[in-house]
Amino acid sequence: MGPSEIVDVLENCELFRGLNRDEIKKIASLCHVEMYEGGENILNQGDFGEKLYIIAEGHVFLERSTDLGTRKGNVVISLLGRGRALGCWAALLGEAHTLLSSAKCRRPTKVVVIEGLALREMMLGNFEFGFKVLERLCFILRDRIQGAYGAMENI
Repeated sequence: MGPSEIVDVLENCELFRGLNRDEIKKIASLCHVEMYEGGENILNQGDFGEKLYIIAEGHVFLERSTDLGTRKGNVVISLLGRGRALGCWAALLGEAHTLLSSAKCRRPTKVVVIEGLALREMMLGNFEFGFKVLERLCFILRDRIQGAYGAMENI
């Protein structure tokens, strides 16, 4: 995947919706691509996270392991596809944070990877740009929280 394809993925990403092409190109300069096999985890619940991932191809289950005494297992919070973002949002705040869920590939998956702290620095250098990204992040987190509550109702 070349630089122009990374720009295309970022332009169609829920996190960067509303940004102009020059802003997208700057973000693309921070990115690289990783491939995962079906069944492989991109993220593991409980690990420390520092990266954000944008799905370029494939599907990813967000899963949370639960232990309710007599009932243990994994709960699927959401199924994410092309253009959806996942990862450690706390990296945008400059803080270390443990991941609250795992991200498991449903099938072979290609992701664009962004170092969270590098994106944070870019956001701090341009507050209007930073506000747009954080505003989109608020909408994403709202939807994920709703998904988590829906998943908990099925326990």
